[in-house]
Amino acid sequence: MDIKKLDILATNVIDESELKSHMEAMKREGVEVHIVSLESCRIKGWAKGKWTNAYTVDKVITDVSSSYYNALMLRGGVI
Repeated sequence: MDIKKLDILATNVIDESELKSHMEAMKREGVEVHIVSLESCRIKGWAKGKWTNAYTVDKVITDVSSSYYNALMLRGGVI
């Protein structure tokens, strides 16, 4: 895999299925994964009509540079 550093751009609430499985798969492949958001916080997961896990934001968007990452994951969908 050519991707070594991945930026997952997320807001304050995420669909659990759009983050967890992708993030874990990339980490298993040796990719350094950062959750990046507009502010330093914990992002709430949502699945099957209820709140699930919370994820800590690794970096605030104003503190990152596109030159550091090989890929950007934009989650989609609607809760």
